[in-house]
Amino acid sequence: MSRALPLRKSLLVRLLITSVLIALCSVAATAWLAVQTTTRAIQEEQGQVLAEDMDILRQLSGYAATHADWSGVGGTLRALSHRTGRRIALTAGDRTPFADSAVRGTSLPPRAAATVDPLRTDTSTEPGAQLAGVDPRAVGPYRLTSNERRKVAKLASVRQLCFARNGVRTRTELMPSGRTALTGVDGTLDPGYVPTECADGLLNTPTPTERKALDGLSALARSCLDGRGVHLGRSLPLPLEAASGATAVPYLTGKRPVGRDTSLTRTVESCLAQARRRQLDPYVAPAAELFLGTGDRPVPRFDMSAANKAKVFGVTGLVLALTVAVTALVATRLVRPLRALTLAAQQPPERHVRVPVTTQDETGILARAFNELAERRERLEAQRKAMVSDIAHELRTPLTNIRGWLEVARDGLVDPDPELLSFLHEEAVVLQRVIDDLQDLAAADAGTLRLHREEVRADELLEQVAAAHRVGAGAAGVRLITEHEGTPWLDADPVRMRQALGNLVSNAVRHTPAGGTVTLSAHREGEEVVFTVADTGTGIAPGDLDSVFDRFWRAEKSRSRRTGGSGLGLAIVRQLTTAHGGTASVTSEPGTGSAFTLRLPGERQPAGPLPDAAEE
Repeated sequence: MSRALPLRKSLLVRLLITSVLIALCSVAATAWLAVQTTTRAIQEEQGQVLAEDMDILRQLSGYAATHADWSGVGGTLRALSHRTGRRIALTAGDRTPFADSAVRGTSLPPRAAATVDPLRTDTSTEPGAQLAGVDPRAVGPYRLTSNERRKVAKLASVRQLCFARNGVRTRTELMPSGRTALTGVDGTLDPGYVPTECADGLLNTPTPTERKALDGLSALARSCLDGRGVHLGRSLPLPLEAASGATAVPYLTGKRPVGRDTSLTRTVESCLAQARRRQLDPYVAPAAELFLGTGDRPVPRFDMSAANKAKVFGVTGLVLALTVAVTALVATRLVRPLRALTLAAQQPPERHVRVPVTTQDETGILARAFNELAERRERLEAQRKAMVSDIAHELRTPLTNIRGWLEVARDGLVDPDPELLSFLHEEAVVLQRVIDDLQDLAAADAGTLRLHREEVRADELLEQVAAAHRVGAGAAGVRLITEHEGTPWLDADPVRMRQALGNLVSNAVRHTPAGGTVTLSAHREGEEVVFTVADTGTGIAPGDLDSVFDRFWRAEKSRSRRTGGSGLGLAIVRQLTTAHGGTASVTSEPGTGSAFTLRLPGERQPAGPLPDAAEE
């Protein structure tokens, strides 16, 4: 009789309480957050969204960096306006329109949002613009031809493979000019680091297009310096870095870099930036004023009036009701199979109750596990009863024989001659063998079976087992042969292994008719040593293959001593193999024969001389 579960401990009630608390907290937090953030959201919606504005500025600056005028910007501008829902207009400094997403005649906002000038861009519009205030997408005369792009890409691939051989992982990056550059896999790579093996100077050598542009840049810079009264001696060619705005003082002077705080350094850098803008000016669009408006999107309004408050509370109540209903449904479906499991577990063992599996979740898995456990318990109970009956049968037969003959001798009906004593001794040996087998199995089950391991040669083990059973096999008219490949070694107890293999051989001889063959073989298979005992006997029925290693199992159900042993031999084989860390299996075909296979962990051949090498 199961005790009634208190309501406060019921899983259903606890789930309901938890769900209600969670729902209340979530609804309250959401309502508070909505009230607190609505005003700020309206202000941001009415004003300019910084991230959106910067994206518009970045894209328009990129257009200006790659086009000589604004004549074709209308499509780009309309696409940006459609995506953002904003009005976008570009005008000259005197508000002469270049392009406008609004209809003609619509007045402009009072102030421009930004100035779009790729030669004097904001430092945050594009990575790299902070080097000289020039949009890095403005490449002008530095744009490589298709042939030059392919050659530079090939040089970059060669340099990348060289870096990889030196343990530096890189990736290729296509620059706006079409040049392929190398960067680190995480975006960082010291540009000055080049392994000695890779320093061939080819990748960073300017192409003809770049050299021509750099020469022009150098000429413009020298002209600026001459105009400011700075006359440099023989100047070196500008490097590729100068095209992106890097300082070129050491390359112009041919001397060590001058300190950053000197007037000469500032003059050279100013002239270089001025020369770069003059060089790129024909290739970029002129500066334009950017105007941003709200477009056609209506400005949202939020009024916490009585009606809106009623809506909030109504939605809150609806969420609570739905939460309670869904939680009750889910909890009921969860608790029902658990109650069925509890009821089945409380039944007496002899009933073997099964629980219906109604779900495929964790509860269903638990129900299937419970059913499997019940079936396994039922099988174990049946095996226990059968084993008790088999043990009683195996012990009763020799004990009955011994008792009967002793009583006859005691009554003086027969004389205790040597023949009678020999018979009684044989029955006692049978009884002792059954007890010893049961003791070995009990020790193996308890984990107390002692193994005296040593390095053993599998071929010698086979010969010892064959020698011990060759006389019995010859008496039964069965041929006993051994086969082995090489000299596989294993770390095992030789006495226990001879016992296991001997049980298999005696079992094979017993079930092989005269004229048949029993073959013992051993070979190495990967890290394992495989023993096989195959016979040409009667074989085993397919339905009995799963039971051959069970205790007291015998194919002949009458358990006659003339047709078999006690039924413990194969069970001992499996236990001894398992104790050595191996596995035992059987394959059989009725009328053809059976093959028992033992797989045991192998050992490498010892470094010293083989044992008994002189005798072999």
